[in-house]
Amino acid sequence: MHLAVYNFGMFREPAESPSNQGFHDREPATFDAAERAPGFIGRAGYASEPDRESWGEQVFPRFYVERGDGGAPSTLSLWANIESLMAFAYSGLHAEALRHASDWFTPKRWPPYVLWWVAQSRRPDWREAVARFERLHDRGPTPEAFTFKSPFDRHGHPTAIDKALVRRLANLGAT
Repeated sequence: MHLAVYNFGMFREPAESPSNQGFHDREPATFDAAERAPGFIGRAGYASEPDRESWGEQVFPRFYVERGDGGAPSTLSLWANIESLMAFAYSGLHAEALRHASDWFTPKRWPPYVLWWVAQSRRPDWREAVARFERLHDRGPTPEAFTFKSPFDRHGHPTAIDKALVRRLANLGAT
């Protein structure tokens, strides 16, 4: 099994506003860091990325408000395990970007992300990701849609995250 993660946010201002430049400046390096991180499996591309396949048509959750800029920051990726994803998310470039999130994004009335397990033989698509994201918002954490705070293992049982492994993986990713 692989761990899927989908995240979604809405810019405070239209995407190309100068107020979002810090986000745009960090995005390529953060994607590169993810791809080099221990446990990274793959990431869905966007229509604007001709060299990366999109995992289906990109769609957005019901919380999305169109402002004429065609989208909102969201990602869909696969990881070997929850510890690998957590190590990436809360260290290095991504953690630095998270510290600035309130500068760029509207306050959330929805979860910032959703996690779920998928068979190694398949990739989730954007529609599945959005459905799970909305399920987490509507029903709270379940084995089908959960968070780091309420994780489930590959068999659907509540679990604890191995924090020592997270630290080791974060250190590996920092090199």
